[in-house]
Amino acid sequence: MIVPEPCEMVLLVQAEFDGELDAAQAATLQVHRAQCPVCQAAALELTQARELFRELPYRTTPDAVRERVLAGLDAARPKPALSPAMSLLSSRFHSWRHSTMGFGLGAACAAAVAFLVLSPAEQSLTEQVIAGHVRALQPGHLEDVPSTDQHTVKPWFDGRIDFAPPVKDLAPNGFPLQGGRLDYIGGRPVAALIYQRDKHIIDLFAWPAASGLKLAPEFTERNGYNVLHWVDNNTELWAVSDVAPDQLHKFVSDWERSP
Repeated sequence: MIVPEPCEMVLLVQAEFDGELDAAQAATLQVHRAQCPVCQAAALELTQARELFRELPYRTTPDAVRERVLAGLDAARPKPALSPAMSLLSSRFHSWRHSTMGFGLGAACAAAVAFLVLSPAEQSLTEQVIAGHVRALQPGHLEDVPSTDQHTVKPWFDGRIDFAPPVKDLAPNGFPLQGGRLDYIGGRPVAALIYQRDKHIIDLFAWPAASGLKLAPEFTERNGYNVLHWVDNNTELWAVSDVAPDQLHKFVSDWERSP
């Protein structure tokens, strides 16, 4: 049996599933993985792990149990022996494999993991925008350009994507702009605009739609996240948040009325 040579990029496969790659890195990895059996095998293993989680019944874990488990994981985390970045990726890859075989509280984590374990090619657009939202909520991932000024956020995208996203000031309506970032949805770089409602973050993903296409807002709820998808002015728009459904509908209504 021929054993394939190790591939240094295999660690990036786990990073992609964790949502830690930017749009350019994700695109580069997809091209590489198409020709690399090692990375293909790693992606398959993670996909199989996702299937195991899907078979588990979903039950809510008591807060006290969750806190003890997380505290135990923090205490047991090994000290990095490699460079910080490589050690983190390596430890996550191996800990993920162990968790799929023996972690007794896997059912409690299944809902969140489902969005982060699926590769983009296996996710619906709804799942991809929710996964993008969940990834962005990790510390340091929310904004590439933090600003409440639409005239700062909009020009930031120039040269980074091939369209000009609509950026609106909804602060008077109670949805202040927080900034923007690049994301990767549906196999292409997209604009993500960040708004806030009280303590809740609303991500608004935008990319070009087919000319002449128009779609009224359609509501979806997945595992506690609310999503509204609509198409207007040749732009496909997806708003996602854990804010209450009526508040998300108000956000979209205010957005459509705003110039």
